[in-house]
Amino acid sequence: MAPSPPPSPPDSAAPPPSPPHSPAPSLRRRATEALRQLRRVYARLFSPAGRGFRAIMPKSLMGRSLLIIVTPLVLLQVATAQFFFDRHWETMSMRLNSSVAAEVALVADTLQRTDDPKIRAELFNLAGVHLQMGIRILPPGSERVKPYKNPTGALTEDAYVVRTLTQALDAALGERGTVPYYVGVLNDKTLVLYLELPDDLVEILIPRKRLFSSTVYVFIVWMIVSSLVLFSVAWLFMRNQIRPISRLASAADALGKGLDVDDFPNRGALEVRKAGTAFIRMRDRIRRQITQRTEMLAGVSHDLRTPLTRMRLQLAFMEENEGARELEEDIAEMERLIQGYLAFAQSDALEDSEPVDLVALAESIAAKVRRAGGEIEVHAPGPVVLTLKPHATERCLSNVIGNAVRYGTKASVRVGLRGRHAEVLVDDDGPGIPPDRREEVFRPFVRLEGSRNPKTGGTGLGLTIARDSARSMGGDILLESSPPGGLRARIRFPL
Repeated sequence: MAPSPPPSPPDSAAPPPSPPHSPAPSLRRRATEALRQLRRVYARLFSPAGRGFRAIMPKSLMGRSLLIIVTPLVLLQVATAQFFFDRHWETMSMRLNSSVAAEVALVADTLQRTDDPKIRAELFNLAGVHLQMGIRILPPGSERVKPYKNPTGALTEDAYVVRTLTQALDAALGERGTVPYYVGVLNDKTLVLYLELPDDLVEILIPRKRLFSSTVYVFIVWMIVSSLVLFSVAWLFMRNQIRPISRLASAADALGKGLDVDDFPNRGALEVRKAGTAFIRMRDRIRRQITQRTEMLAGVSHDLRTPLTRMRLQLAFMEENEGARELEEDIAEMERLIQGYLAFAQSDALEDSEPVDLVALAESIAAKVRRAGGEIEVHAPGPVVLTLKPHATERCLSNVIGNAVRYGTKASVRVGLRGRHAEVLVDDDGPGIPPDRREEVFRPFVRLEGSRNPKTGGTGLGLTIARDSARSMGGDILLESSPPGGLRARIRFPL
């Protein structure tokens, strides 16, 4: 008889209950650990390895949107599959194998209890009809299927089924005494079990479908099909949502290149429609501003030229003397300055774009330079045709080439393609410009007397007009050092 437990001490002698443990330190430790984890993740993302990870991330809005949708979907499917295998499939497989093992134990027990041929025949018949098992007594020396072995240790279907059945048989046959046995794989549909009874060798054929639930395949197929359907729906939805954004980006890019942008269908989400409406209003405001400025400059040009023309006519009727000649030179200088200011203020935005051959245009400008006595060469592998504004392009190239000829003894022009741009390189052998002052020459009315010949008669607007013309078509002009020792102007136009 087990001894009774010692009596508990009286309540008066019981120690006072300990105060409840405050959760604050535990929560504080958890918060601190979570903060450390976030810092580690942040450090990994911004480390060289993290930058490499970001480099493989999608760059487009479509790719990132699909990644945002697909990542939780995949994680959900993985979690669902893990739950299914742990809770449903594993339990179902163990129940199926335990049922088969109990039936095998019943067969073994019956065969050990009787050797009556009729009873055994009835047992084999019932097992075949109701249990779908093929049972027979093998004569001594019969050929057997080899025991299943898994040398690689991989968790294949055969390995899983044999392992689960073996565990169930160990539990079932152990209740009725130790019965030697081993399991082999007959084919992809049947397993074979050999029972070594004291007087008989029993072969039992067990269908695989009784040991392995087919719902796992249905579940996997359902997961894959549902994921593909959801991904397809998400792709179609995101494509329809991103199409208006792409249309708006194309319109903005065309407007930045100086092209005429017509109205486009303003569809999509509310925010996208608002952005499209704002863009159209901005385009209209730019058009109105350009039109008003052009009309104003046309009026200013007329108003300024009219008094100058009257002054020139009055000088024509005056006696020719030194003062009249100086005044006529001043009038000519004023007309030239007004022409330069108007050229600077004139906009190229209203000019229509059309195909322009940069090589032919450079050759035409070079021919004018040669007729004026300048020395210039044009190099190009072949025609380079782009959709540009003809007058703006000619004004841009003429100003840059004119500066190169004016400040050097020889100029060279090279036209070609580089990446997604067409480039025109204009080199001269003049004094050049210091690198820290090259951006200054693009400011209006700036003339670097310390770096250029002061006897140019320029107004300081040539390169300013050239860059404005290039930028109105989405291009630009950059100044670099030239191999001949002077200045190189790199004119770029988008393809």
